[in-house]
Amino acid sequence: MGCSLPPNKAQTPAAVVRALSLGLLLLVWVGAAILTADASVLPAPWALAEPFGREMASGALPFHLGMTLWRVVWAFALAMSIGMALGLAMGRYPGLDRWLDPWLVVFLNLPALVLIVLCYLWIGLNETAAITAVVLNKIPNVTTLLREGARALSPDLAAMARVYRMGRLARLRHVVLPQLAPFITGAARSGIAVIWKIVLVVEFLGRSNGIGFQIHLYFQLYNVGMVLVYALSFIVVMLVVEWLLLQPAEARVRRWRLA
Repeated sequence: MGCSLPPNKAQTPAAVVRALSLGLLLLVWVGAAILTADASVLPAPWALAEPFGREMASGALPFHLGMTLWRVVWAFALAMSIGMALGLAMGRYPGLDRWLDPWLVVFLNLPALVLIVLCYLWIGLNETAAITAVVLNKIPNVTTLLREGARALSPDLAAMARVYRMGRLARLRHVVLPQLAPFITGAARSGIAVIWKIVLVVEFLGRSNGIGFQIHLYFQLYNVGMVLVYALSFIVVMLVVEWLLLQPAEARVRRWRLA
């Protein structure tokens, strides 16, 4: 007599899981604030409503948030473009990979703070130096991921493209990019998370606006509440980008592998 398997239980929707997870984190914050019993050290979440509203009404928070987002977008676009091109070239041409791999190892292990300081010293305290520092910090990670993706390209699909005499652009679009898509989305997800953190450090050290600059300002004033207001505002924006753009894009490009 065959044994029957129990029916699969309906999975909890992802949005519900995220809400419960964030709610649990919020409870941990509330508990820590109660145990601390000092709003100057760790204010409760509801204590941030008044300063948040004040900064929104004055226009300061939207302005500084916009400046940080502008730097993140520029750095992300440049780092992804250059890193993808380098990674694909290094993965497909072993000779080039042997020459550039030592450079890649050096930049992967060079601290972000060192690159930021050197860019400010060499280029000056300006936007060019700020964006350049962030891009140089992220390119090695993108290159590494895309190099592994290029090495994993299927030779059978490449042979099929040659048999059907596909042109370079058609081969890139229909053969290469679909295989690289999971690596590209992985690099994008990790990239956006790392880039905005580096942008905050860049602003902390040498810019006159942005979320990092405001955190530096209120750090000097030892105003924990305002530090949290500005930090959490950008974290919320990044969570929205992650959930509404990056995760759906990754699920879409992985769909063909599960078919």
